[in-house]
Amino acid sequence: MPQATEIGLAPVLPAYSERADSYDHDTAPYESWRRRLVAALPLRRGDTVLDVGCGTGLCFPLLLDEIGAEGTVIGIDDAPAMLAEARAKADAHGWRNITLIEAPAEHAIIPCIADAALFSAVHDVLQSPAALDNVIGHLRPGAWVVGAGGKFPPAWEVPLTFVVRAVHAPYIRDFTGFDRPWRLLEEYLDDFHVTEVAFGTGYIAVGRARPVTG
Repeated sequence: MPQATEIGLAPVLPAYSERADSYDHDTAPYESWRRRLVAALPLRRGDTVLDVGCGTGLCFPLLLDEIGAEGTVIGIDDAPAMLAEARAKADAHGWRNITLIEAPAEHAIIPCIADAALFSAVHDVLQSPAALDNVIGHLRPGAWVVGAGGKFPPAWEVPLTFVVRAVHAPYIRDFTGFDRPWRLLEEYLDDFHVTEVAFGTGYIAVGRARPVTG
């Protein structure tokens, strides 16, 4: 397994600091995909969900609609400016069941064993075994996990590949694995399946956490 070059320990990308106040507007065209991502999690009232790389909290209302006031969302992100937006959003809506953790996913101190995890547009996190060890290690066996984001289209779609790279470049440190972003996540999950979307430039991956052994 790759050693923890700890992508998550590198300085926060400028895009996540300089564009935090416009991030919701800039990514509004992807709202339908966020809804589809959350819909892929068979959540129940009272569940605890880890929103890994939660950013400004765009998935919070979608998750809360499913888990209700009895449930909890734990948002994890290492970008202070993004979390500030998420915190303001939670305060404005009176969401008292949101816990925010400012830390790289590799080293976030997760205070519970959760029922589900969501990775939305966090390619660098998904390429870090240490991050996946930490997050999946804080899920109950059989917990549902969903990941989604961009990916390179088929190799013959060269012009489209350039477009995809340009769109995602501000938010990604390393495009390694961008042809199959789920390649490491798959090793942690059972009942795993991937649906490619948007002409192969995006994906939704779903599975269930394996019991920790050894």
